[in-house]
Parts: sequence; C-alpha cells; structure tokens
Amino acid sequence: MSGSSYRTILRSSSIIGGAQVINIAVGLVKMKVVAVLLGPAGVGLFGLYLSLVQTASSVAALGIGNVGTRQIAAAHAKGGDEAVGRTRRALFWGTMALALIGAALFWLASGWIARVILADESRANDIAWLSLGVALTVAAGSQGALLTGLRRIGDLARINVGAGVIGAALGVLALWLWGAQGLIAMVLIAPVVTFLLGHLYVARLGRPAGPPVRLPEMSREWRAMVTLGFAFMLSGLVTTLGHLAARTLVQRDLGAEALGQFQAAWAIGMTYLGFVLGAMGTDYYPRLTAAIRDTATATRLVNEQTEVALLLCAPVLLAMLGLAPWVIHLLYSAEFGPAVEILRWQLLGDILKVMSWPLGFVLLAMGAGKTFILTESLGMGVFVLGVLIGLPLIGVTATGVAFLALYVAYLPLVWWLGGRRIGFRWTRAVKAQALAVIAAAVAVDIAARWSEPLGAVLGVGLALATGIWALMRLSSMAGAGGRLGRIARLGERMKGWMIKQ
Repeated sequence: MSGSSYRTILRSSSIIGGAQVINIAVGLVKMKVVAVLLGPAGVGLFGLYLSLVQTASSVAALGIGNVGTRQIAAAHAKGGDEAVGRTRRALFWGTMALALIGAALFWLASGWIARVILADESRANDIAWLSLGVALTVAAGSQGALLTGLRRIGDLARINVGAGVIGAALGVLALWLWGAQGLIAMVLIAPVVTFLLGHLYVARLGRPAGPPVRLPEMSREWRAMVTLGFAFMLSGLVTTLGHLAARTLVQRDLGAEALGQFQAAWAIGMTYLGFVLGAMGTDYYPRLTAAIRDTATATRLVNEQTEVALLLCAPVLLAMLGLAPWVIHLLYSAEFGPAVEILRWQLLGDILKVMSWPLGFVLLAMGAGKTFILTESLGMGVFVLGVLIGLPLIGVTATGVAFLALYVAYLPLVWWLGGRRIGFRWTRAVKAQALAVIAAAVAVDIAARWSEPLGAVLGVGLALATGIWALMRLSSMAGAGGRLGRIARLGERMKGWMIKQ
C-alpha cells in the first residue's frame, strides 16, 4: 500500500479532525448550557427542531449536494476547467431555486408540522421561522459540494470551525437572553453563519471558467444532477425521516424527558465520530470517485480508509465506553442518568458504523442511486422497527439497542451490494484490527455493567493501549522517519505477529 496515500488520508483527517475537535468542544458546551437552563425537555425540543430542519433540507436539496460533489470531483480529476465551471453554474442556480422553493413549502406547512409532529399548534410560528434555516442549509450545501469536489479541505475546515464557534457563542447568548424562546434563534444561527462563511470562501475561487452557460445547456446539467440526485435525496430522506420517526415515537410514548435522554446520548455518539466521518466526506469521497473505475485502486482506498478510521476511533470509543456515566454527568447533568445506557449501546454500534461507511461511499462514487436507496432504507427500517418494538419493553434504552441492530444489518448489506461491484475484500490487517476493537469494546461494556469503576479502569487502560498501537501503525503507514520511524518499525513487527496468529 502506498505511503503517500496514507499520508493523504492522515493529512485530511488531521485537518478536518482538528476542526471537528474544536466543534465538538463548543458543541458540547452549547448542549451543556441547554441542559442546565432548560433540562431534558429543552434538549429534546432542540433536537427535534434540528431534525425538522435537516429533514426538510434533505428533501428540498434533491440530493444535488452529493451529486454536485461527484460531478465536480470527476471534472476536476480530468482537468476540465470549463467542465468544472459549467457544473459550478448549474449547481449554484439550481440550488438557489431549490432553497427558495423548499423554504416556501416548509413555511406553508408550519401549522401542519406543529400540529402533527409536535402535537402543539401554538408552536406554528416558531416552526415557520425554521423555514429560513431550511433555505440557508440547502444553499450552504452547494457551497460545501463545490469545495469538497475541489478538495479544498483547508477552506472546509475553516468554515466548520468558524461556523461552530461563532454559532455556539451567538446561540448561547440567545438562550441566555431569551430562555426557551431562544431555542429557535440557536437553531437558525448555525446555518446563517455557515452560509455567510461559505460564500466568503467560494468567492475566493474566482468566477467559474468558461463562457456563460445558456439555459438549454444548463437544463441538461440540471436533468443529469436531478436524475441521480433524486435517488440520493430519497436515501437521505429515508435517514432523516427515520431519525425523526424515532424521536416522535419516543416523545409520544415516553414524553419530552425521555426524548431529552435520547438526544443527549445521540449528540455525544454522533459528535465524537465527526472527525473521522467528516474526513471521509471531504477527502476520501472525491478520491474514490476519481478512481472508482479502477477496481484495484478503489479496493485499496476502501481498506486504507477503514484501517485509519478504526485506528483513530478505537481509543476514544473505548475510553467513552468505560467513562460513560461520568461523561454524561459532565456534559449534561445528573438528570441525564438514563442516557448512559443508550450511549453504551450506540458506542458498540459505532464500531460497525466506522467499518460500513467506507463501503457505503462506493455506491455514491459509482452513482448507484437505486442500490444506495435500498441499503439506507433497509438499515433505517431496522432502526425504526427496533425502536417501535423496544420502547414498550425496555423504555428509551431501545433507541441504543436499535442503533446497534441497524449496523449489524447495514454492514453486511453494503459489503454485499457495494463491495462486490469492485471485487472488494478486507485485508487481513483490517480484519485483525476490527476483531481486536470489537473484543475490547465488549470486554469494557461487560466490565462496566458489572462494576462502573472496573469498567472505567479497563476502558481507560485499553484506550491507552490502542492509542499507542494506533500511533505505531499510523507512523508506519505514513512512512515517518526519526523517532516516529522507530515506533513505526515496532508497529510493523507487531502487525506481522497479529497476522500470523
């Protein structure tokens, strides 16, 4: 495997990961403020508002963000500046139209959403304000698609950090000044700042190359984008509707307090993985798209990304499994005790999620829209069904168990439907690392359920061990010299021993 390829992965992961770490910190501070000021009910309502914006934005965008990234990455890989310029223009005008239409429809449906989803018609005006967030989220999606397709990783990191820090500061201020009435402002500030910063960095790229595109030619670009984008939109809609359905079921069956417990665990589980999954979307996806017709290269890229993702996630995951009660108490409050059990189940599912995502991008890179819809629909169906069946039996903990069940079903599915298209097989090293992480996670989980202090000690100890192992392997992958080179050689010897066992 190429050391330069691993260095590319590590470089992008470090840039995006650094940005995500900052965002994780400010995001957790923001959620801590919501938890302290408004309690579990406020956290649950905040999560529901975010889910509404994400669902509506997913529908309104028609998947053009994903397709735009794919089209721009392909044109950029071929060196066609005019082709990139043509796609840029079509992406911009098409997204602007979709943003306005989506916001208008959401505004018109605000009363229905308040009555059906929130079961509280008095919140119709609050929901109507969220239409602004829908428009800006869709518009910002086109900016992100352009920068991702061109692999402007530094710009994307700066936008993420700026939007996270500024959005959190202004959101906390709004909540401090207006109390519960400031929740809507907190939700809207993030897309406003993201759009403004995205506009700033896109403007620095200069005008699109080539002559202005006439409407008939642009219409052809739109048709190509919408044809494939519609499939991606449906898959994204399935995911966001599944999350929204789970939240609605929890609120309906168990109330706002339980919804807040679910949201608390969900926010932690989704946030800490952001530094790895974000790098996949910004660097790995464009590179895989450019190489997808070369099955050997595509297989190598999937294995490399899976190995790096496991190495980066394992130490944090094991530490969080052992320290889950203290993490929840620190980031929220003593009222959020039930979220600990949810988080533990989600962390176990995260191992399978990290392994499945690189394979899922194969379907995106190949433009296999119908197959992608199938995988997302089946996976999310398992999740919602698990929540529906489990809530009456084990309460809100069912959301965590259902999350694990989702990826138990999803991983073999994408391996079969996506991996077979490129003749994919995991390398022995990836298999060994995956099995080691799963075994360590199960051991920590069992120990923590028997004795929380024992689980904490074992989790932190294994996290340190996997952290040292990750340092050795990553140094070896990147071809580091000096002291890191000596660490890398030790890692290579240990790797050889693992594979022989």
